[in-house]
Amino acid sequence: MNYIGNNYVVGTCYYPEHWDKSLWRSDLSRMLDAGITVIRIAEFAWSKIEPTEGNFTYEFFDEFLDLCDEMGMKVIVGTPTATPPAWLTEKYPEVLNADECGNLYHHGGRRHYNYNSPKYRELSSIIVEKMAEHYAKRDCVIGWQLDNELNCEISDFHSEADHAAFRDFLLKKYGSLDELNRAWGTAFWNQTYTDWKEVYLPRHITGGPNPHQKLDYYRFISDSVLSYADMQSKILRKYTKPQDFITTNGLFGNMDNHKMAKDSLDIYMYDSYPSFAQGLERESWIPEALADRQWSRHLTLVRSVCPHFGIMEQQSGANGWTIRMEGPAPRPGQLTLWAMQSVAHGADFISFFRWRTACIGTEIYWHGILDYDNRDNRKLKEVSELTKKLSRIDEVCGADYEAKFAYVFDYDNDWDCNVDSWHRRVDTASRENVFLWAQKAHMPYDMLYFTDESKLEELKKYPVLIYPHPVIMTPKRADLLEEYVKAGGTLVIGCRSGYKDVEGHCVMMPQPGLLSKITGSDVKEFTFVHKKDEGISADFTLSGDCADIVVKALEMPLFNDILTTVEGSGAKVVARYNSSYYKGEGALVENKIGMGRALHLGATFNEKNLDLIMAYLGQVCPCRGLVDVPEDIEVSVRVKDGKRYMFLLNYMFEPRSVNFKKYVKNLETKEELCGLVNLKPFEVLVVEI
Repeated sequence: MNYIGNNYVVGTCYYPEHWDKSLWRSDLSRMLDAGITVIRIAEFAWSKIEPTEGNFTYEFFDEFLDLCDEMGMKVIVGTPTATPPAWLTEKYPEVLNADECGNLYHHGGRRHYNYNSPKYRELSSIIVEKMAEHYAKRDCVIGWQLDNELNCEISDFHSEADHAAFRDFLLKKYGSLDELNRAWGTAFWNQTYTDWKEVYLPRHITGGPNPHQKLDYYRFISDSVLSYADMQSKILRKYTKPQDFITTNGLFGNMDNHKMAKDSLDIYMYDSYPSFAQGLERESWIPEALADRQWSRHLTLVRSVCPHFGIMEQQSGANGWTIRMEGPAPRPGQLTLWAMQSVAHGADFISFFRWRTACIGTEIYWHGILDYDNRDNRKLKEVSELTKKLSRIDEVCGADYEAKFAYVFDYDNDWDCNVDSWHRRVDTASRENVFLWAQKAHMPYDMLYFTDESKLEELKKYPVLIYPHPVIMTPKRADLLEEYVKAGGTLVIGCRSGYKDVEGHCVMMPQPGLLSKITGSDVKEFTFVHKKDEGISADFTLSGDCADIVVKALEMPLFNDILTTVEGSGAKVVARYNSSYYKGEGALVENKIGMGRALHLGATFNEKNLDLIMAYLGQVCPCRGLVDVPEDIEVSVRVKDGKRYMFLLNYMFEPRSVNFKKYVKNLETKEELCGLVNLKPFEVLVVEI
């Protein structure tokens, strides 16, 4: 169900409490003239409704919403719990979050509360109920946002309330201290607990933290934030109209966003700021030519949470706080480019942050559509042109993203990466390189969230699953992966797979543990690649015909599993290391079971070895045979009612050309295109193919 509508919708974030009332009517009128039909309000405005404890005043937002009703502007209301008022934190300091040394975060910023304070949950439930009871019946209100960017700023919690809640969480999970001691391996370093009062969240200590305790800590944080979000969602549903939706925004750490979306939301929203990759915050692994395309990786993850999502905050100007972040303003065309990047990946609603740049506070350099001077500018003109552009491609709204393969991940392994630096290093390398390879090879992919409750039909949508380093593996997941392969799928895993159980214990069985029945592989030895062996590769036999044997060098970076095959499995070694002390040993094992096959690569993934492996598997880009596309153009395909739509996005500061080998239709102009087509800097072309 599309909760916004059957057409693309453009919105913006607005803060009536920041502006004189004399501006309200003009602001709404200018928005509507530009094609902006939805605004988000109130997510930081607790004191406007409850200026002192128990004293509720609704007049301010009533006056503003009266104007929205009159002018036909639709509204998403944010619950204001991300910034508790000063009276609350002063009277009830127990609501404040703390660092691992127990030092409190004080009033003056945002997100300084903790989810587990009984008092904060009580006061949060009251403000949410009062707001919903009063405002939800209004015609202009179409949706509600829970809090704002849950787990943003900080996603670690160490308040006294959190320590107490952690004990409750563990008692419910393990039932006894004996079982907790077993699960946490407390025999190591004499950490055994004899009383629940001795059990705390991870605290400031010498040496490394207990990794099993830390893994449960991340599960606990996720459970806490999901419980808090669900509390608000349940209150809102008592008052919302049947057609209204509940959402939240952002994609932040230490929380199971998928479970939250399933249990508490109708639609998931994301906050997209691609210029982070162009300012001082650009990560070193991202080539300059792919800087803002990095945001496509985030959008791919968002799509795994909600295939048809919304953007609650789409970048409209330069980003910056008074204390950090210095980035350039979007150039002419980039505002549209980045919005269309979101659309290409599945967004059906685009809301720009913000309408006007704030004149007060920490975010005075987080620029909006309008600048401080409030004059019409090129950004407003570009937003207006974007709304028209989207109306011309409305038939794509609601179309499914077409992926050629899926990158499989799960939260157990994500959180284990937070705990285990060995795991994190290999996982990060493969995650980054799969994205880089897919972007350059024009191979659109999905991220597939994997749990013990996943179904075979979810996996069968993809001919190939790449599950790079599932260090933690459970019997249920291994059994489902075996079903997938037997049903005709192809599973590809990398090094460091299957050697831990769900508690983070290393299992006493040959690697890749439970996966060996699928891969037919056996890890005899393993090692980080020694500096003397940097650039190590393997001889990969691509063709076994005696008359035409083709051998390629398969790069084996960072970490090496030294592989053989399980006796009687039918698996075969298809690549062998060509140097180091394990020269001649297995580097890539293939096993055919049922109608499918599994590959075990004894290394991390990089662009060059993915090129060879995917070619070996017969996977080709969706534009092959249709259009020749330069590496620095992004390609996305969406499908609806039997029609396929291709997005071609030029992120470059210079023109680029694509060469269509067949006739396609420009969806905006309805013009038939064939042959060479030029894309201007930052231009986006959408064609029906």
